[in-house]
Amino acid sequence: MRNWPFFRLSITTPRLILRYPSLEDLDELAERAAEGVHDNGAMPFLFPWTEKPPAERARSTVQYHFTQWGALGPGKWSLDFVVVFDGQVVGTQALLAEDFAVLREVSTGSWLGQRFHGKGIGTEMRAAVLHLAFAGLGAEYATTGAFEDNHASIAVTRKLGYHEDGITRHRRQGRPVVTRNFRLPRAEWTPMEGIEIHHLGPCLPLLGL
Repeated sequence: MRNWPFFRLSITTPRLILRYPSLEDLDELAERAAEGVHDNGAMPFLFPWTEKPPAERARSTVQYHFTQWGALGPGKWSLDFVVVFDGQVVGTQALLAEDFAVLREVSTGSWLGQRFHGKGIGTEMRAAVLHLAFAGLGAEYATTGAFEDNHASIAVTRKLGYHEDGITRHRRQGRPVVTRNFRLPRAEWTPMEGIEIHHLGPCLPLLGL
């Protein structure tokens, strides 16, 4: 699609493909959402979308991506990739920014189908978008955050070299909860070997670059 070059954008790692999703990819991602994303009783998201019935989780997953497509512009954007492992869509990894051309700062967010947890996929897919941010887009900082009870996410963050950057308090399911914030400067980033970015050039003007 000549007027929307993101459909050709992808990142490859030793085990994964992260690509801007097709409609078929979104259908498969919706299936992962319907199957489940986390243990019962846990809630890693500020907006508790995973509490909905499976069919509603699937539909809201597709609608969210449509919303992000329509909102993308140079001043504010979210690149929401599907993550492909062994030929199957297993989750999603986002790279987000506001006023990136000036601030050179990105943030990340993700989720992974529950049956694919514990395979190191979360670390590899975050490393992929960090490579896009620093090597591809020239970011100076990457930030992320997780509720303090989301130990798996925090472990990935620490493994990739982020350092703590304060806390934020939120209301989650009617109760206060603490988010641990993290920041990774470009100078402290260690690239993972074997990561390649494909077809980024035509996308840059739409990202304000």
